[in-house]
Amino acid sequence: QVHLVESGGGSVQAGDSLKLSCQASGRTFSRQSMGWFRQAPGKEREFVGTVSWSGFTYYADSVKGRFTVSRDNYEMTVDLQMSSLKPEDTAVYYCVATSLGGLRLLQSEYDYWGQGTQVTVSS
Repeated sequence: QVHLVESGGGSVQAGDSLKLSCQASGRTFSRQSMGWFRQAPGKEREFVGTVSWSGFTYYADSVKGRFTVSRDNYEMTVDLQMSSLKPEDTAVYYCVATSLGGLRLLQSEYDYWGQGTQVTVSS
């Protein structure tokens, strides 16, 4: 089982940058794909970005060019670097992991979820 803990959330103004980090722990952490989802108040959870074990990435159109997902397989961390933040980026951000490989975009494909970290972007 994998335990995920996010950190780095906070309140910023539009145009600012923020970096979220996810620390993974547990006895299972091999070739899992990992990524980030987010959920804003009153909205459904949505895909943000994912990174495979080998470092291949894929992003939602809404964040493409602004967000970067990266991972360190030795430190067992996954980061989300966010730039040019917009008010619509305000949400609880969740670090996720799956036993599946490759690029995974669906919520149902992820087995492990962190508790989430709040990101608030003011206009």
